[in-house]
Amino acid sequence: MFCRFGMLARWMLFLASAGMACTARCEAGDAGRQSKPNFLVVVTDDQRPDTIGALGNPHIRTPTLDRLVREGLAFTRAIAPDPLCVPSRAEILTGCREFANGVSSLGGGRIRQDLTLWGDAMRSAGYHAWYVGKWMNDGKPTTRGYDQTRGLFAAGGSRWARDAVDFHGRPVTGYRGWVFQGDDGSMDPELGVGLTPDISTKFADAAIELIRRGAESPKPFFLHVNFTAPHDPLLMPPGYTGAYKPGDIPLPKNFLPRHPFDHGNLEGRDEQLLPWPRTPDDVRADLAVYYAVITHMDEQLGRVLETVRATGQAERTYVIFTSDNGLAIGSHGLRGKQNMYEHTVGVPLLLSGPGIPKNEVRATQCYLRDLYPTVCELAGVPIPPSVQGRSLVAAIHNVSAEVYPHVFGHFQDVQRMIRTDRWKLIHYPRIGRFQLFDLGNDPLERENLFERPEFAAISADLRARLEACQKEAGDPLLNP
Repeated sequence: MFCRFGMLARWMLFLASAGMACTARCEAGDAGRQSKPNFLVVVTDDQRPDTIGALGNPHIRTPTLDRLVREGLAFTRAIAPDPLCVPSRAEILTGCREFANGVSSLGGGRIRQDLTLWGDAMRSAGYHAWYVGKWMNDGKPTTRGYDQTRGLFAAGGSRWARDAVDFHGRPVTGYRGWVFQGDDGSMDPELGVGLTPDISTKFADAAIELIRRGAESPKPFFLHVNFTAPHDPLLMPPGYTGAYKPGDIPLPKNFLPRHPFDHGNLEGRDEQLLPWPRTPDDVRADLAVYYAVITHMDEQLGRVLETVRATGQAERTYVIFTSDNGLAIGSHGLRGKQNMYEHTVGVPLLLSGPGIPKNEVRATQCYLRDLYPTVCELAGVPIPPSVQGRSLVAAIHNVSAEVYPHVFGHFQDVQRMIRTDRWKLIHYPRIGRFQLFDLGNDPLERENLFERPEFAAISADLRARLEACQKEAGDPLLNP
């Protein structure tokens, strides 16, 4: 919690610094542009953390992401604390934990109007704040901090929606009626209604247009690009048929036909995307298209990064790549993202750019909301007082730096989780069930140790820490 004096002081510093930055830009003209780096923030949709070749998956082809790994830094323990698109993206936009920003999987909600959003902070510091791609929060980007969009993809075109099937012939239930839109509210159904097989290309085209414009502007850019890949419906991208053969793709090592108990979302939309029980053939078939969609996105991201290089902006551009959450897609007998397992709360997180160590890995525990203050610190922009995330800059430069001793996860009123460097405890409040995993020896979370007496002290410690996290975060489960 911030005291009122601390909040006022930080806010006054933020306004003063932003004003000085604006004055300096006006006086320095084009030279001032060189003193501020660009930022390209790329967010995918439902991408598991184990879907990057250079980070240990030999079965997927991700040459662009592999290059980012080699040319930058990978955080391997970043999490989306509430693994669902809307609340996860609200934390990214606000830098503020879910129970304080107004948007929750417990019941939706609108982003609080008194928070300084990421786009606003960057615009106030003299940046073009541009947005591309998926928008799933309330309002629209230009009312939530950004000054312009291209390739905006959002709901609102239900009158053009038609019944459709995915690559496997199953009915489409995701993104029905979504269309490309303009900042003036116009809609363009001719570009496609709902997800289309080539949609990543359209997002890349929009990003490329803005990057080229940035090369001609005296202002630096903050460009937030949001792909829908690899969210369902799974549709084979053009030219990718046969790129991955289901028989060549191994099942997740923690594959199960069924989850061993009702984790609170077994009847949810995501869990209906595969029939029960899960079969090896079904899961491999889904993974083949899932991998193809990721590889196609990777190809389009390559076009975007090549434009950054071709326009002479690579040396002053930070690139951040992540996803809004992971996905089960067969692990633990689940298909969807509403769970606390590592394949789902975990997200890929790559950073490259000026001064970022190359080809290094950090096991630092962190959240997606930490990206906002991290970018502020890298840009020399004051961190607004409403931001609760923590900058990762110290961890970027120091492998032993700790940002959080543990991280806290949650979904609706059915799951709560705490994870330390080694241990994870998951609580299912509605059914009074716990899982304890030793991630050091069991990273795939296959052996529940909670009932074993030799781990009772560890369980008790984690339960106390979990309750403390809930109280600190204002969890309505404890504070109805």
